[in-house]
Amino acid sequence: MDLSPLRDSRDFRLLFGSGVVTMFGSFLTLVAIPLQMKELTGSYLAVGLVSVAEFVPMVVCGLWGGAIADALDRRKIILYTELGLCVTVLILMVNAMLPRPQVWVLYVVGALTAGFGSLQRPSIESLIPRVVRHDQLTAAAALSSFRWNLGAIVAPGLSGLIATWFGVAVAYGVNVATFLVSLVLLWLVKAPPQSEDAPPPSLRSLIDGVRYAVGRPDLMGTYLVDIAAMIFAFSTALYPFLAGEFHSPEAVGLFFSASAVGSLVASVTSGWTGRIHRHGLGVIVAALVWGAAVALAAVMPAVWGVFACLALAGAADMISAVFRSTIWNQTIPDEFRGRLAGIELLSYTSGPMLGNARAGLMAQLGGARFSLGAGGLLCVGAVAAMAGLLPGFRSYDARTDEHAIRERTRREALAEV
Repeated sequence: MDLSPLRDSRDFRLLFGSGVVTMFGSFLTLVAIPLQMKELTGSYLAVGLVSVAEFVPMVVCGLWGGAIADALDRRKIILYTELGLCVTVLILMVNAMLPRPQVWVLYVVGALTAGFGSLQRPSIESLIPRVVRHDQLTAAAALSSFRWNLGAIVAPGLSGLIATWFGVAVAYGVNVATFLVSLVLLWLVKAPPQSEDAPPPSLRSLIDGVRYAVGRPDLMGTYLVDIAAMIFAFSTALYPFLAGEFHSPEAVGLFFSASAVGSLVASVTSGWTGRIHRHGLGVIVAALVWGAAVALAAVMPAVWGVFACLALAGAADMISAVFRSTIWNQTIPDEFRGRLAGIELLSYTSGPMLGNARAGLMAQLGGARFSLGAGGLLCVGAVAAMAGLLPGFRSYDARTDEHAIRERTRREALAEV
């Protein structure tokens, strides 16, 4: 694993540390919310609708977050939204401590959390290329994935135990503490500000960003393939019910951790990704493996069989994410990074949200295993269709792509000044 971004950039180390702490706490809440909803309602659909409630604020705030990331101080945006996220988890903790926790609070706070997170992510994504050298961006993407997966492995397993032994309120409380630590680390970041002549956030600036993305087939490929893969094969809303079929409530944490285990293995062996230049084709192959592994999980007769398939899916998803991040960070001009990160956020988060809603609806009709298997097969078909319809994305090569060459030349010129 290439650790050079951590060695060379103080600000990247701080962002990385903040991410480790925040992801640990956030995964506690990610597991606690569906568990609490299942306890309160016992409904597949109610669990899936949590994702539906998050969808609209995610779309609106993701696009607007990209616009303000290109116009305002990205560091301040990150700090303010981190504080907002801390408050939302505090509300969940208080609700869980009530004699009769309210279901509507989970939906409302879920929507607020999605809003704050969507406002924040474009600023974080567009800040990383400012604190990491151009030739280290693939390594930075792999490290960011490693950080995410570290929290995803440890936190879900612990949250399953914490929720069972101490209740979901304690899980929410731990998340509040992690946000406070993260705020301190983010306060210490001293990244350089963007250009003073940046356009103010407006509908026109959003349209300009969308127009730029649509004019880049390679970028559109990264968004469309990821959305298709997530809508059809992302199914975390099914995990509590799969665990119930195995008569093992503790297995829900294991299932949530499985994808991260596979991703972590892929992350720590990711040095080879720096030698790959056909990133578009890499995304396509990884997405096909992701769908096939999810479909295979549906027919596994034992907990560990499901775990192994979900881990394979997680490894494929991590490789896809590294190649997608490399295309974005090596080709998008700085003045568009925030807005394009906002569009990327839509593909990154809307897919899983809609995927969980799809999973809940299909499970209501045919059961958890039917939903899981059919979704995986639909994913394979959709990604194969995208590969055929997007030849420009399929043939993308970082060594010859005009946008990658232009951005590399610009970064080299800045380094010489």
